[in-house]
Amino acid sequence: MPNFLTTDRTSLAYEVYGTGAPIVFLAGWSLNTDMWEHQVPYFVERGHRCILLDRRGHGRSDRPADGYDNDTRADDVAALLEHLDVRDAVLVGHSGGGAEAIHYLARHGQDRIRRLVLVAAAAPKLSWSEDHPAGVPRALLDASIAALRADRATWTADRAQGYFATHLGNDVSPALIEQEVRRTLSTAPWAATTMQRAITESDLRPDLAEITIPVLLLHGLADQSIPIEPSSRVAVQLLKDGVLKEYPTAGHGLYVTHAAELNTDIAEFIAA
Repeated sequence: MPNFLTTDRTSLAYEVYGTGAPIVFLAGWSLNTDMWEHQVPYFVERGHRCILLDRRGHGRSDRPADGYDNDTRADDVAALLEHLDVRDAVLVGHSGGGAEAIHYLARHGQDRIRRLVLVAAAAPKLSWSEDHPAGVPRALLDASIAALRADRATWTADRAQGYFATHLGNDVSPALIEQEVRRTLSTAPWAATTMQRAITESDLRPDLAEITIPVLLLHGLADQSIPIEPSSRVAVQLLKDGVLKEYPTAGHGLYVTHAAELNTDIAEFIAA
């Protein structure tokens, strides 16, 4: 698996499959490149070059003590695109990876990216404020982070069924759920809690207003991790060229439970 060095000398791992028009995938919080196993074959077989990044603290990348803030994570994305000289790409980000994609575009510009896909993105602002009444009360977010720090294994296991919205009939095997739990727990604990804090404290509304390329937002109505009300339903209103598609029976793990529909929606958006 190839690696490259960021500006602060952190070694980040990445993968590249296929040839043709590039699609860059940014994994969700506490997940790594393996989460895209239902997307990569689909797009490679349709003539795309799929580029996947393990962010710092995740997967096979270095586990430094710092760099989990929005700016550094966006700079890491920029470093990958510069390392591979990626141009005219589609950028796809899930959850915290969606937040990174947004901040990358606002911080580094849109020269290398022609379209953006946000999958259950943790944006623009999760916490409540007077000018963002759809947000979650800060006390609830803080309690969740405290529980994550106290017992990360239980915190993750308790949310696994809701993550895939199995109560709505989504057919996800116990083995697959366990696989995703293991992927999450493979992330450095410090990286997981520090990045979680950064996500809940972010306000990306100014970033979204700067994006002029076409954006597709995909979000499940049953998402318990990133509720759609303070995130995608607000984000789409701030974009100059954004379209939101809501999946009635999807949770946060729609890249698995609704993979066929999600892949088709992304492919049609790319080809439009």
